[in-house]
Amino acid sequence: MKTVQISLNSIDKVKSFVNDITRFDYDFDLVSGRYVIDAKSIMGIFSLDLSKPIDLNIHAEDGIEDIMEALKPYLV
Repeated sequence: MKTVQISLNSIDKVKSFVNDITRFDYDFDLVSGRYVIDAKSIMGIFSLDLSKPIDLNIHAEDGIEDIMEALKPYLV
């Protein structure tokens, strides 16, 4: 598992983020305080405080390079 910090501070960013990570067959969790939600759920993301960076847990063993490339626009 790898953890990175991302910023999703606009509606368009949330939509493109979900579209980008749904291409991968791995599990992604967003962690904000005590809340953990599925990062592929737009409704779940909007339940979080998006004004500050959020931790993204990537549950993948291989293909991390491709995932990190797709996440570049969102990394803090």
